Amino acid sequence: MSSHPSRRAVLAGSAALGALGHPLAAFSEASIPSNAPPAAMQAVLDYVQGQKTTGFLIIRNRQVLVEKNWPLPDDAVQFRAAAAYETTPEGALLEDVASQQKSFVAVLAAIAVDKGLIDLNKPVNAYLGAAWSKASPEQEANIRVIDVLTMSSGLTTEFAYVAPPGAVFLYNTPVYAATKRILAAAANQPLETITRDWLTAPAGMNNTHWRKRPAALADVGNPTGLVTSPRDIAKLGQIVLDGGKAADGARIVSEAGLKAMFTRSAANPAYGLLWWLNGSAYTIKPLAERVERPLIAAAPSDLVAALGAFDRKLYIAPSRALIVVRTGQAAPDRDFDQHLWLRLAAAL
Repeated sequence: MSSHPSRRAVLAGSAALGALGHPLAAFSEASIPSNAPPAAMQAVLDYVQGQKTTGFLIIRNRQVLVEKNWPLPDDAVQFRAAAAYETTPEGALLEDVASQQKSFVAVLAAIAVDKGLIDLNKPVNAYLGAAWSKASPEQEANIRVIDVLTMSSGLTTEFAYVAPPGAVFLYNTPVYAATKRILAAAANQPLETITRDWLTAPAGMNNTHWRKRPAALADVGNPTGLVTSPRDIAKLGQIVLDGGKAADGARIVSEAGLKAMFTRSAANPAYGLLWWLNGSAYTIKPLAERVERPLIAAAPSDLVAALGAFDRKLYIAPSRALIVVRTGQAAPDRDFDQHLWLRLAAAL
């Protein structure tokens, strides 16, 4: 995959707020390229549309190359009830993006560190008090905030102690959800308030909010879902590419905070602080399966990703100045990431 945009691709995206110097600062329908995409890009679009996608967005070098939104089919009854909300003026479906919220929360945690509100190396009970888990007092005292953020708390989804913290990667949504309580306790403010004040308002993420989940999702141990749009997800990607700054240049999170988020954890080199990382020799997947390959072999090795159930994707490739967002239902293809990136490699 070339790191330089082709002339045709640049022309395709030249209308995308080029005068403003940022693709997401003041998005409007007129900023979306209207000419037909090249054949290779059309192959990407045909593929993702056939994979039950509702929203797809590609931004490169601050220019929007592709933005497509598709309605949910009538037979998507369960998905509509569990994860679908309103539709934005541009036709994008607002969705509870499942575990993609974890990467947003990682940014909030990094901001809290910047503000001196939390220390990742302190035990969780410094913020939540004793007996927040089912571990013994001695065991619990050794579980640090960073262990929760790296999915290596050593706890089961029922909060029982099974391994020393930091030793084993155990993907664990209920224990992760304690991070939201840590942030609220440290800031002495509701999660909704700090999310708005620290991240979504300064970043212009006007369609991103916490919502109480319906019963179909409330039993996963994480009762609040992050509802957002493809454009807002892409804004998080641009903050990463811009070294922690918003579109107007205001600092949201420090570069040190970003570096910490994307540092490979000892228990799983494909995972940082609530972000997935490409380019490692092996990957431990959410169900603890170890595979001897990087996260996505066809993608750039420096790619970082915010991933959620139903194949929600935020891919960020710094070496390509590239952001790719995908929302929707679960893709029928078992290895959707690899199939998509093989097509993207031919198109970009």
